[in-house]
This record gives sequence, structure tokens and C-alpha cells, in this order.
Amino acid sequence: MKRLATFFAAALTLSGGSTSAAQKYNVLFVIADDLTATALSCYENKACKTPNIDQLASQGVRYTRTYCQFPVCGPSRASFMSGYYPHATRVFGYTSGRKQIGDRATWAQHFKNNGYYTARVSKIFHMGVPGDIVKGSHGTDDPASWTERFNSQGPEWKAKGDGELLEKNPDGKKPVKAGNTLELVKADGDDLVHSDGKTAAKACKLIKQHRDKPFFLAVGFVRPHVPFVAPRSYFEPYPHDKIVMPEKVAGDWDDIPEAGINYKTSKNLNLNSEQEKKAVAAYYASVSYMDAQVGKVLKTLKDEGLEDKTIVIFTSDHGFFLGEHDFWMKVGLMDESSRVPMIIKVPGKKAAVCDNFTELIDLYPTISELCGLEVPERLQGKSLVKTFDDPTVSVRDMAFCVNGNSFLLRTKKWAYIQHAEDASKGVQLFDMQKDPKQFTNLANKVEYQSIVKDFQVKLKNKLKEVRDNDLRKR
Repeated sequence: MKRLATFFAAALTLSGGSTSAAQKYNVLFVIADDLTATALSCYENKACKTPNIDQLASQGVRYTRTYCQFPVCGPSRASFMSGYYPHATRVFGYTSGRKQIGDRATWAQHFKNNGYYTARVSKIFHMGVPGDIVKGSHGTDDPASWTERFNSQGPEWKAKGDGELLEKNPDGKKPVKAGNTLELVKADGDDLVHSDGKTAAKACKLIKQHRDKPFFLAVGFVRPHVPFVAPRSYFEPYPHDKIVMPEKVAGDWDDIPEAGINYKTSKNLNLNSEQEKKAVAAYYASVSYMDAQVGKVLKTLKDEGLEDKTIVIFTSDHGFFLGEHDFWMKVGLMDESSRVPMIIKVPGKKAAVCDNFTELIDLYPTISELCGLEVPERLQGKSLVKTFDDPTVSVRDMAFCVNGNSFLLRTKKWAYIQHAEDASKGVQLFDMQKDPKQFTNLANKVEYQSIVKDFQVKLKNKLKEVRDNDLRKR
């Protein structure tokens, strides 16, 4: 009943007084793949150029403390599309989660069931990158979520141009290859040669075709996921010898439990300093290419006169290490990997910055409420609707993210990471006000034991809360 009451109150506000006349907004959901907030110039990066995402941030609410629920593509996407934490769905791998959620409607399906045209362009649920992109296949998509779905085939590592494998290639003689590897291709040709260029073109076409009826359009860009492939012009602003790498601290790993060392590091990838800089430069080039495609979609929305009728969301499925702690890619629970950018632009609402904690699973209830749809009581996310009128509103006091049997509880003061439910594989505690780059693990110091124990209780309670909604039992 509480959610229904919130729904009616929101409908009243958005319609100017009549609950029956609630605005049926369009929804444009844009998601990048493996994009860390630290790579966007509207967040804290001033080297990477993202003018189109920056413009959106200047028009909407930019959330600075949004966390994914699992820093890996498949389980993260299954989580926010279903509205459940991974420990409720038991989706820890590369699946849409349909088997686990049964006939419960996904986020897009909820809109479809309420009369919206719903379409997916490229990767929303999990797709293997680069494999499914080269094949142009659906990956582990959920067909029940969509009225129509479209894939965007691209050459990926096979693109013509100058390719370079970075990892485990110290002499530079190995060729680029398929797989989840650090490599780059400065590609010949224009934007439309590649998957994201085709995705933008299809999204623009769909906006024009469906402008007269409510739509939920989900646009999934695959960059900056590896391989770092983009037209060579996007590499030009980022000469690798000008890249400034993250601060390195001697003995950085000495106080990190083995379970907290990321699966890809400069050490096990055998990266030299030049290759590290090339990897960051190529990531920035990929981000800039993706940003340009976002700009095309947003321009079409404006040109079609739909800005005042459309809620726009931009985010990522998880973050990405770019050499911090000598870590690379995703999976880890430190901020670079678990935190994501999130921008939501709602017609008629002022631009703002919200510094309170939010999670990707909050999208399902939030956008449903904004569009005047019933918000299912069963969802584990929380509505952010109040933050559009008052960005100081806090809907949660901490963020929760998991990676298999490792867990993150993130508050404004602390980042607590526990490896194994009984903490048998170690614990990490960082003072995020004094040590925002997470260099000093305080978990084993005597004076912090009461804080560690408090977080252990919080984690136990959080897991119980999540598992009480285990979908296998309902």
C-alpha cells in the first residue's frame, strides 16, 4: 500500500493536480558497457572528452554515489532489469534471469504490459563482447521484455586498422585476438563501421518511427568494453605519452587480502608503463566514440520535439579499473569498479547534483513511478522520485554491492569489503573521507575493531533482508 500511495502522490504532482491525467512519458534508457564514473568529464576526469554526456548532466540530475549490484556485466544487468539483488535472483553469471524471476515482469516488460512500445537496440541484458557483437546475436537476452529487439553487428578486433594486443605481449609481436583482453584497434572507416555507430543509427530511426506513441527505448552501447575499438580519429586527442597514470603507492598490496587482489593486474598481464598508458588512452578514445553516439541519439530526440515528453537515463553496468592499485578492468569492489555514473533527466525538473547513495536497482521503481505506472511492492530498489525536487533527499544510508562471495557496504565515511560471509578470506575497511583512493586498509588495526564488528552485523542483516525475498522460495 505504501508504494501505491507514493505512486498516486507522484501522479498528482506530475499531472498538476489530477491523478487520472498522469503524464505518460517516453523513456530513453542509454547504457554504456564497462564505463567508470572516473572517465567522464562531468564527474572527476578532465582528460577524457565527453561533451554530449556532459550536456545531459547539465540538464538532469547527476548522481555521484550510484553503485552497481555486481561489478560484472551479466549479473549487474539481470539485477537492475529484474529489480532484485543478485542474492535474491541467484543470478551470478551470464543470463537474463528469466528462469529465476518466472512470470514477474522485468523493468521493460512492465512498461510493455502497460501499453508502451518497448525496444532493445544492442546490449541491455548480457551479450558476449566481442563474440556476440561479431556474430550479431542476441546473447542471453530476454525476448519477453521487448516488442522488438535489434542487434548491431560489428567487426570488433577484426576491424581494419592498426591493432595492438597490450596484455602478455611485452615484445609487441602477438596479434590482436578475440576475448576479454586489453587490446586496441585504431580502426579505418567511420562511426557506422562499428557496432555503436549502428546502434545509434537504429535508435534514431526508432525514435522517429515511434514518436507518436509512448515508447521505452533501451539503447546499449558496447564501448568502452574491450577490445578498445574506435575510428582512429577518436584516438588522436589522446597520445599515450601524455597520459597521466593514477598514483602508485609502494607496498599497496601489502594490506589487501588475496581475495581483494583483482583478477587482472599490471603484474599478471605483464604490462609495462608504456602499455599501461596505451590502455588508458585507448579506453578514453572508446569513451569519446561512445559519447559521440549518445549525442546523435539525444539530438534526434530534440529534433523530433520529444525532449519535453521523454525521461532520459544514462548509466553503466559497472565501473572499470584503469591502473588504480595496478588493477585493470572490473570485478573488484573498490570504488573504481563498483561505482557508476548515473544521470536522469525528467521533463520540467531542474538540473541538480545528488550526492546521496543510490543503486542501479532503483531505476525500475523510479521510472515506473515517474511514468504513472504502479510500482510493484516486490521490487528491492527504492524510488528516487523525491530527489528530482530536492536532491538532498536520501533514500538509503549505504550502498550494497556483491561479487560472488565478497561484499561491499559503502557509506559516506566508510567502505567495508568482506570476503566470504564468515570473513574467512579477509576484510577491508577504508576511511573514505581521509583516504578516498583506498590505500590504507584499517580492518586489522585494534582501534577499528568495533567498526568492523558493526559492519559485520550490518552485512548479516542486509543479506537476510535480501534473501527473505529469494525468488526460489516464492
